[in-house]
Order: sequence, then structure tokens, then C-alpha cells
Amino acid sequence: MTAITWDAAGSHVYHTGVSKGVLYVFDNSTNAYKEGVAWNGLKTVTESPSGAEATSIYADNIKYLTLTSAEEFKVTIEAYTYPDEFAECDGTAQLAKGVTVGQQNRSRFALCYSTILGNDTKGDQYGELIHVVYGAVASPSEKAYATVSDSPDAIAFSWECNTTPVSVPGMKPASLLTLDSTKVEATKLKTVLDKLYGNASGPAKLLMPSEIAALVR
Repeated sequence: MTAITWDAAGSHVYHTGVSKGVLYVFDNSTNAYKEGVAWNGLKTVTESPSGAEATSIYADNIKYLTLTSAEEFKVTIEAYTYPDEFAECDGTAQLAKGVTVGQQNRSRFALCYSTILGNDTKGDQYGELIHVVYGAVASPSEKAYATVSDSPDAIAFSWECNTTPVSVPGMKPASLLTLDSTKVEATKLKTVLDKLYGNASGPAKLLMPSEIAALVR
């Protein structure tokens, strides 16, 4: 047995940044996700779990048990721009070339993005976390256009999204899967990323939790 050591070199880990966004739109006609496309201009992605609230049950004049409500997962996306393919996820449809209309049905989508995992010895080069969000549906959001002034700023778009969990082998359904590059074997992680991002062998493709699990085992 060894004693606990605090503040060892390399143990000061932090999270920062967001980049490498990939959008996968769900195609109702094929009941599958389409090929992934790059989402440039991501500003923030806020993961918001909710639920899992405790309800106390009393009997025999004592606390008998505690029930926990189902957990839900929401995500808020902020970006300076978005891919054309996201229009149908935002309730926009093309009426004619260059002409769109809003308030249409919203398509489901999945989103993949990377965040930096840093530490006190390697800084931002320590590693990265690959996040995959499944079954997202964007809620209507406001767009505030302001006059150009002597303090110019780009408009940032924002979408609050609810999710529907997908099956996870041996576990409860989930809407978020995260890969840690410091723990997943490098060659196996590359195999997963080559599929999520696409490469010379094929286009970007969304992988379900069962497929990712099979590739990294």
C-alpha cells in the first residue's frame, strides 16, 4: 500500500476550448443519419443534464425509501455561423434557390465536437475529449441583428436543444458519449475519428455507442 500523493507533476488537469464540430442530420426517409459535415465557428457548447431528483417516500413513521426521477440531457449550441445542412434542423426549408422559409418541421441531428484536456506539464497538448451528442432537436431561437457601429461585433447564434437517448450496450440509454484521448489507445481512437471525421476511405459517418465500444475494446 502507498500513501496518497497530492499535486504530483502532471496531475493538475483542466478543460478548455471547443472545436472540430461535425453535424450529422437525421434522414427520415432512410431512418439513418446522413454524412457528417463540418460545423465551423463554434463558440460554446453547453451540456446541461437535468432531472435525477430525489423524492422521499415515508411509511411506518420513518423514511421508507428514496425514488429518483429519470435524468434528461440538454445542450445549448452557440456559434458565429452554421452549415447549410443545419437549416432543416432550425425549421428552415428552401422554397426556391436562394429563397427559404421558416417555421417548418425540425429535423433531428447529432453533433460531434472536441474540447482540450490540458495539464500542468504538457499544457494544451496533453489530450482532448471527443463528445458525441445523439438525438438532438433544436428549439426556436431569436436572432438579434444590430446596426454596425464603432464597436463592431459578429452576431452569435444560439440554439437550446433537447435530446432523445439512444441504446448503450449493457447500460441505460444515453444522449452523450465522450472519448478521452489520454485513456483510449491511440490507434483505436484514430480508427474511431477516421469514421467520425471521414478520410480517404469514406465520408464522415456517425457511430452509435455500440459501434464505438466495439472499435475501442
